[in-house]
Amino acid sequence: MAAPTDPALARYHRQMLLPGFGEAGQRRLLGSSVLIVGCGALGCVSADALARAGVGRLFLVDRDIVETTNLQRQILYDEADARDGVPKAAAAARRLRAVNSGIAIEPVIADLNARNVERLIGGLGSSGVVVDGTDNFQTRYLLNDGCVKLGVPLVYGGVVGTAGMNMTILPGRTPCLRCVFPEPPAPGSTPTCDTAGVLGPMVSAVAAAQAAEAIKVLLGRDDLLQPTLHQFDLWNNQRHSIDLSGIDRSACPCCAMRRFDFLEGDRSDSGTAALCGTNSIQVLPSEAGAAVDLRALAARLAAHGTFTTTDHLIRGRLHSETARVGAEPLELTVFRDGRAIVKGTADPAAARSVYARYVGA
Repeated sequence: MAAPTDPALARYHRQMLLPGFGEAGQRRLLGSSVLIVGCGALGCVSADALARAGVGRLFLVDRDIVETTNLQRQILYDEADARDGVPKAAAAARRLRAVNSGIAIEPVIADLNARNVERLIGGLGSSGVVVDGTDNFQTRYLLNDGCVKLGVPLVYGGVVGTAGMNMTILPGRTPCLRCVFPEPPAPGSTPTCDTAGVLGPMVSAVAAAQAAEAIKVLLGRDDLLQPTLHQFDLWNNQRHSIDLSGIDRSACPCCAMRRFDFLEGDRSDSGTAALCGTNSIQVLPSEAGAAVDLRALAARLAAHGTFTTTDHLIRGRLHSETARVGAEPLELTVFRDGRAIVKGTADPAAARSVYARYVGA
């Protein structure tokens, strides 16, 4: 096809040459939305690919800040982001706007949990897809509940060490996460990025597959979508595909019985969560409320440590708080929504105690 005369389409000319894509496909992408949950390794790569492909609106959800250890695999960030402790969603949005100013990119600096998941997924409208860039099973199963309940496609992905997997879930048509993995693994039974590390190119491979699947969904190319769990290990040169079409979905508690245990039941979030690879605990406020006055909080905390304040957060060290004798002081980060990250401890009870003493109920 000839190069498009419309300047808004010209940048996508090479993509529009693909079979079955064309101008109609590109315009469809520009009218679509993607919710990327987690702007860590997988989320960075998939967000970059989807922004360059011309998905019209990207919602970037992440609860964490950039750290130096992220830079080995999280491609949207640089050393300045890590030095300044910039929220990942904000740093990713800034970078992607420089890549493609013709699309809408909305950072959501928040924890995805049972309180907000339906609102965030529902905000996609009728032409959207969710991409899983999370690092924990609790959030993955919560996403699965929300997407199945609302009928929104979900592109699952995961990487640990040198291995990864991905799967596309079309609610009502293909097996969901709980059809394939009925229960999350028991704590301590599977490797994590803390114990097994992460190979950067493996992240890129899985996230590229996720982005490609998301584009197929957004284009309505059901002929290119298969109920398959893909597993691969670039380090050991291994690839496997498991056909899921024969799974009996009638026994699934989620998509068959419409029981959303992680969204509505006793297995919803407890108010704290460990952050992968950071020796940190996230603490949620007991109730969602008005935005925190960060400068007022900084004034109250001045007697207890050294803090800096930005438009997004307050961050510093608590001079008298340590995880153990001789350890470095705990670091406290508080976001505008009242959420906090206590760094330097892996004990949820200790993190909740710090939150209660210095932030409030």
